[in-house]
Amino acid sequence: MITFDNVTIRYGDDRSPVVRDVDLQVEEGELLLVVGPTGVGKSTLLWAVNGLVPHFTGGHLSGRVTVAGRDTRTHKPRELADIVGVVGQDPPSGFVTDTVEEELAYGMEQLALAPDVMRKRVEETLDVLGIAGLRDRPLATLSGGEAQRVAIGTVLTAHPRILVLDEPTSALDPVAAEEVLAAVTRLVHDLGLTVVVAEHRLERVVQYADRVAEVRAGGTVAVGAPGRIMATSGVAPPVVELGRLARWEPLPLSVRDARRVAGPLRRTLASRLALAPASARPVGSSVALSARDLVVRYGSTIAVRQLGVALAEGEIVALMGRNGSGKSSLLWALQGSGPSQGGAVTVGGADPRRRSAVERRRLVGLVPQTPSDLLYLDRVADELAQADRESSTGAGSARSVLDRLLPGVADETHPRDLSEGQRLALVLVIQLVARPRVVLLDEPTRGLDYHAKRTLSAMLGELAGAGTAVVVATHDVEFAAATAARVVVMAAGEI
Repeated sequence: MITFDNVTIRYGDDRSPVVRDVDLQVEEGELLLVVGPTGVGKSTLLWAVNGLVPHFTGGHLSGRVTVAGRDTRTHKPRELADIVGVVGQDPPSGFVTDTVEEELAYGMEQLALAPDVMRKRVEETLDVLGIAGLRDRPLATLSGGEAQRVAIGTVLTAHPRILVLDEPTSALDPVAAEEVLAAVTRLVHDLGLTVVVAEHRLERVVQYADRVAEVRAGGTVAVGAPGRIMATSGVAPPVVELGRLARWEPLPLSVRDARRVAGPLRRTLASRLALAPASARPVGSSVALSARDLVVRYGSTIAVRQLGVALAEGEIVALMGRNGSGKSSLLWALQGSGPSQGGAVTVGGADPRRRSAVERRRLVGLVPQTPSDLLYLDRVADELAQADRESSTGAGSARSVLDRLLPGVADETHPRDLSEGQRLALVLVIQLVARPRVVLLDEPTRGLDYHAKRTLSAMLGELAGAGTAVVVATHDVEFAAATAARVVVMAAGEI
């Protein structure tokens, strides 16, 4: 179905190819998982499947990519749209209509499908992805996770033979992620759909993969059975790392697999484990932020209901809850830039909602779900230098923080050319260099590999140790367990 024949891809004058000498065949009805560190070239490999590389991104592709017998060198993306559906890392950027149902139908209109066929496929897609309740919703009101599912639905309605997904569960809560992956695997098993998916949250998807393609530093790609690749992969989920330490054979790829073989190890460790709870990071007694009676309303929809919360200095709080529960609305209200129709917020004796943008940034820093919204200059170096100037820190301060969190991001790179994880890291650095009293992060692990997440956790720990209060809105259960001292769960705008 998909063939890479000695494919090498490089951009501009860069002599180092993003991927090199790739030979790969993906069969009909196969689910191929693409893994690798942040920024290593996974998206480039995916975009080569439908000709976005090089027809849209530019660069030079040597070798040949054929899809269902069509050569991507001679067939542009629009000439492959009937057989390849692609969902990128930022689904809302691809929406072109106003409501969910219109968006689901739009792609089929471009393929000139009959109205009765379109109606049938819209209903099927709403059911298979569990989004029937969103049918009439304006796209602008969707949460990140809801938008992700709608974006997958827009390509499924065209009934492609190949589905390419770039970080499909990164913005989804655990239940929604399982529903999407269950739907995708049903399409693979029941309809023979070929799926190529890149994902950092490997604990969610690796057990479903038929094979794994690991993109390594230098651009080489290793392909094999999931267990064989995970045994030596530089990126692996926690359950696989546990299996490596315990030397379990075969290597478990899911918690269920691990439970089956964990008995002897559990008994061995029982006498050695201390029963006392693990010591949490010390939390200061002073209140860094307090909010009471907060109300956020969008038309008739109440996103935050009379909510009160207090954060202590040096405290790390995980804000969790299903998609659409009000987490992002709460963060924006606390930061002061978002809408709020009632209540009070106090940080250091001031209400950030009534301060200038520069003053607000020194009180509360916010990293949004779509970090590219805060990037407007042409080079990474310019963004970092601007952050240093606005924060009155020494030249190079922001650069040193970025190099620690995510090394290897070149100064001359345009921020829009960065991967989702790299853009997030850049915006996080821009916020941190101002040294705000409170830091709010909305899905900060989206697009980050495991090494970058461990580094981020350590950095947040250092911030907390210096007295900064940190709130992390996340669906990443493992990250919350490793990082936070307290969890606040939201549902329907309430705690």
